[in-house]
Amino acid sequence: MGDSDGMGGIDGTGDSDGAGGERLIDVGAMLRALRRRADLSQRELAALSGAPQSTVARIESGRGADPRFRTVQRLVRAAGGTLGLVSGGTLATGDDPGPAEPSDVASDDAWRDAAGRRYPAHLDARRVRTLKDWPGAWWANWYSLPPERWPLRVPEVTFDLNRRYRDERRLRERLLTEVRIRRVTDGVPETCWRLVAELSDGDPVGELRAHERSLDLLYGEELGDRREVVLDGVLVAPRLQRLGIGRRLVGRLVEETRGVGLAAVCAIAEFGGARFLSACGFRI
Repeated sequence: MGDSDGMGGIDGTGDSDGAGGERLIDVGAMLRALRRRADLSQRELAALSGAPQSTVARIESGRGADPRFRTVQRLVRAAGGTLGLVSGGTLATGDDPGPAEPSDVASDDAWRDAAGRRYPAHLDARRVRTLKDWPGAWWANWYSLPPERWPLRVPEVTFDLNRRYRDERRLRERLLTEVRIRRVTDGVPETCWRLVAELSDGDPVGELRAHERSLDLLYGEELGDRREVVLDGVLVAPRLQRLGIGRRLVGRLVEETRGVGLAAVCAIAEFGGARFLSACGFRI
């Protein structure tokens, strides 16, 4: 552990314990996480901090001698974080790198390219599961083909070079973790359902409405007081579409209706709505 005057180094491996038994921080992983969130390449971070790019690469890879405290401090500040020492000799960053990466986003060492190199941290390398995940698939409208019929070999991992695309993807992922669904009852009849998907600040991003009906009244005959729920519609804000919010709303409706003894939910759909309901488990 280095002292604040920059004369000492910091163990950057994160694999061994200090003299007091505490686990030392993995400086390389921390720096990569900060750099990813700041959307900076190693070259850009080096330019902002005044440190050579080779120094940034060496720290992140864990190669060579332990980095000096002041060098790490300059790099962390350039990436938008703060660095300090707390009681007990533990190194702490004043800026949390954020929540854990989604499962489809590569961790620092999860994947390497064909030459064995890490993918650039700030580009958010992610697994290619369908052609829609791969920016290189823009050349053909073959997204519905199964993998064995894809016209070209698709890489296991991909990323977006366009900064705007990365920012939009990160925003969508962050907002998705904040979405909560609740049922609105004020001013709504007991036989109707209004479910709202909201962000943590209360901003609505989706809504579902449904109503209950009696099959006895519908068909004009006694069927044992049979009732069902009719799904009137599902709306999701354009910026958060195709992230599963609509399916979460429908799933919550099914839970709510089963809780009051209504086992059937039906709907009339056309065009893309039929595919959406099929994905939610509806049968024609």
